[in-house]
Amino acid sequence: MNLDGGTVLAAWERFVQGEEQDPDVRPLVAVSWHRCREQYRVDPHLTEAPVAVAELDHTPERDVVLAELGFRAASLAHEVGSLGGVVTVTDATGRILAEWGDQATLARAGDPNLAPWFCWSECAVGTNGIGTALEAHGPVTIRGAEHWCRVLHDWVGAGIAVRDVVTREPIAVLNVCCWRSRLPASTESWLANAATMTQCPLKRRARDSGAELVAAYSRARAQPSAALAAVDTAGRVVIADDMASAVLGVPACTPAVDPTLRWNPGLPELITAARYATGQAINDPDWVGSTQIFAHLADEPTPISIRPVFSSGRLIGNLVSFGATDGAQLPQEERVVHPRARPRRLVAMRDHRMVLLRLPEVSFAESHGNDVWLSTDQGRLRATSPSLDKLEGELAGVGFLRVHRRYVVNLSRVREIERGLKGELSLVMDDRADAMVPVSRRHAPAVRHALGI
Repeated sequence: MNLDGGTVLAAWERFVQGEEQDPDVRPLVAVSWHRCREQYRVDPHLTEAPVAVAELDHTPERDVVLAELGFRAASLAHEVGSLGGVVTVTDATGRILAEWGDQATLARAGDPNLAPWFCWSECAVGTNGIGTALEAHGPVTIRGAEHWCRVLHDWVGAGIAVRDVVTREPIAVLNVCCWRSRLPASTESWLANAATMTQCPLKRRARDSGAELVAAYSRARAQPSAALAAVDTAGRVVIADDMASAVLGVPACTPAVDPTLRWNPGLPELITAARYATGQAINDPDWVGSTQIFAHLADEPTPISIRPVFSSGRLIGNLVSFGATDGAQLPQEERVVHPRARPRRLVAMRDHRMVLLRLPEVSFAESHGNDVWLSTDQGRLRATSPSLDKLEGELAGVGFLRVHRRYVVNLSRVREIERGLKGELSLVMDDRADAMVPVSRRHAPAVRHALGI
């Protein structure tokens, strides 16, 4: 059965041979194909999924989610099975844990290893309902030749990732698939509702944790101390006193218990420190650390001390004291950099069409709110990269440099350097608008070194 009218198959054949994108391919799929070819380098002629690696450590939230998804999948199994379909539940790595449904389809699914203990992440088998759901937000449907591996072109799969309501990291995936037939039109709505219902206990637990963080903050404030804030495990601010609020750029003494309302200070180093603290505290509950971050309106780094907060043996966040240096020093660069292929192109969006940009076409990237925007020879385009930090990592070593917490520039497109009255630097870019990009004092030495000034 032809699931896509042949146009997507033709586009797939051209793309796997090295050609660029086709307008007949949906943007979601086109971006996924680009990841598969340029970043993950998945063989499109792979015939079966690999065996999953060792299971990662997991939290109680994971067990709650998997139990709930198992119940929902099992309750739907008869209905899906009557349509010749299969329901699967996977963990955050794309490893299938259980499946239900039509016995004939389950037997056929065994050929590509669509079965428990095998990995279906994008980096393992390319574009598919499970792996692409892990990379996206909301329900995802992959039909026929939209799959990266040819062996899956007779399949249709729809999946949704259930995500942690605090960190937004995936916990599990619920997936429905069938062979040589279409899924019901209501499939994505059903998946979205299942994910929403599964997240309800996580939201209640997160609100309780937020209230407990506020209580821990209040107890700490009862004793004279430095400026203080409470942040969750993702580095978002739950509450901050007057002095800390000025440093973080968030409202003062305003509790944000609900995880959807917490303040994002826009300080990548604070987020990195909070996540590092989470990893350390899980192994050593008495751990306390210190580091320095560049805060808002500050020319010099601000020292901070991070003290984890536990509730019933579970880490719920950290108390951050400003101006304090208690505890072990955090490493200067704690993030593990995984080797990956450097991009030949950057991917951006114009309306509902994907634009592939050669690196020299990009003048600079700017973080604005929750989006990353590219200043290009084709105008201002929204990047598909979810954050400026991730984009910076992808472009490291190919002529781009972080010059400000909000900007990454193409060094080959810097035309002039302007010095302000107080010695601050600005870069005049070689683009149609002669855009000026500020250089923060922190990044100025690296800029001078890179430009030889």
